[in-house]
Amino acid sequence: MTDQHGWRSKAGTLFACEKQSVYGSRGAVAANNPIGAAAGVEMLAMGGNAMDAAIATLFTLNVVEPQMVGVLGAGWMNIRLADGTPIIIDNYSTAPAGATPDMYRPISDTWPDYMQTEGSENKVGYLSVGVPAALKGWAEVIDNWGRLDMETVMQPAIRHAERGFRISEYLRTSIVNSRHDLARFPDSARTFLPNGEPPAGGDLIVQTDLAESLRTIASEGPEVLYGGALGQVIADDVQKNGGVLTIEDLRTYRAERRQPILDTYREYELTVPSPPCSGGVHILQILHLLEGFDVAALGFGTADSIHLLAECFKIAFADRTAYMGDPAEMDVPVEWLTSPDYAAHRRAGIDMQQAAYPNPGIPPSPESASTTHVTAADADGNIAAITQTINEGFGSKVMVPGTGLFLNNTMALFDPHPGHPNSVGPSRQMISSNSPTIITKNGNPYMALGTPGGVRIFPSVAQAIVNVIDHGMTLQEAVEAPRVWTQGQALEVESAVPDSVQSALSERGHDVLAVRTVAGGMNGVMFDPDMGMIAGAACWRADGAPVALSGGPARSGVRFRLAVSRDDKA
Repeated sequence: MTDQHGWRSKAGTLFACEKQSVYGSRGAVAANNPIGAAAGVEMLAMGGNAMDAAIATLFTLNVVEPQMVGVLGAGWMNIRLADGTPIIIDNYSTAPAGATPDMYRPISDTWPDYMQTEGSENKVGYLSVGVPAALKGWAEVIDNWGRLDMETVMQPAIRHAERGFRISEYLRTSIVNSRHDLARFPDSARTFLPNGEPPAGGDLIVQTDLAESLRTIASEGPEVLYGGALGQVIADDVQKNGGVLTIEDLRTYRAERRQPILDTYREYELTVPSPPCSGGVHILQILHLLEGFDVAALGFGTADSIHLLAECFKIAFADRTAYMGDPAEMDVPVEWLTSPDYAAHRRAGIDMQQAAYPNPGIPPSPESASTTHVTAADADGNIAAITQTINEGFGSKVMVPGTGLFLNNTMALFDPHPGHPNSVGPSRQMISSNSPTIITKNGNPYMALGTPGGVRIFPSVAQAIVNVIDHGMTLQEAVEAPRVWTQGQALEVESAVPDSVQSALSERGHDVLAVRTVAGGMNGVMFDPDMGMIAGAACWRADGAPVALSGGPARSGVRFRLAVSRDDKA
């Protein structure tokens, strides 16, 4: 059972929540920075809906969480309209049309250096840049389903870029980790390495160039990037410095409407993205494997429950390697992978007393953990769960001179060796582990959530879903609970998992590795129809904060009456 201090299980008290959830009757926004979440709630207060709130939050995160997200980035969006209509938007990056399989010079044909290239050209600098996609998707959401206009939802971002914000220790640490690569590019260094050093926590960061770029986008619309003057500035800078992105790549980019995958776990309905986003498929696959077990009886955080999760993760990752790719180039067997029959077949091979070992040659994925997630909901039942990224921290590390905008480095997601399924190719799209997930119960809004974390995303989201549905946690407990992860090599466990449990897992054959965090700052919203409230929650692994809105207009017919004294009347 739960108490105010944390979650109690057979393994004892494993953790205490470090943050608190919020509740609002008119809406809630959860994001990995409080300034971003506040921008979203500002839109709700102005009469906007969940979609307006989510996009305003993302634009503001471009300012205050620039290492994770930006208008030149990419991502996946899962939206549920108030009438129940599901919408999946793929605004993930593609390779430029001029990309070729041999554009990089790999330094090794074996792991662990398989993905490394000479000069890190696939990760840092102008050759690492995929087609910027984020802004196209954000604008389409506002144009099609928002109540407010683009200029309105961008005002908080412009304000915080122009007037500045106080840097958090979380952002400062990201700058420190990337300082050597940021120093290679003058505008990146000028903004985030003043006087050649990372700013101190609490220092004011002002981004006037970024404010001007955002103001231009707000007044001229997204086409100023996708074929207009801003796009030309970016393309010219990339071309001048040896990259392959062109203005034509920007002009022809389209955000795609993808088919949502609708499925169930126990008595709950889930909506997740479809390929080339792999995260949703594997969440469903993991949950279907778990449906054949009494997960609640195993207890949270026990050796049995962690072992079972690990075995399910290994199956999902083995299938990801074998079957997942761009559906434009290969047949992805989604129905089969998520079918009850296939789950039953794979479930029969799980040994609860012994860890399985994957076939040799399954490599770790290079997908970066530097991503962000936003969840927003309003009282009408609109929900937006959106995961966005510029891939690695600060993307390519290149800030385009005079724009304040970081270029992504999504090309690092491709195999730099020619002749393989995930090799670089013109206009090719890479798969993603993004897992923005929306859950309903009996057709009514119940919960939505997501997290950054690269290949650790979908196992982490699956764990949070299990925490709520099987272990009876609150949403706040579910997003903060200790996590585990494996794709077949070491079993990563967060340090809150007791030594006794770690030892028991080792005895079953797991190569246990204690880590500080698995994946990143998870956040979400949850509906309480009995109270007429929406809860927002965010975890300790980032600067996450939920903000909610209650109240409303004055009661109809109320008149303001000025009180006066008898002396005043006289």
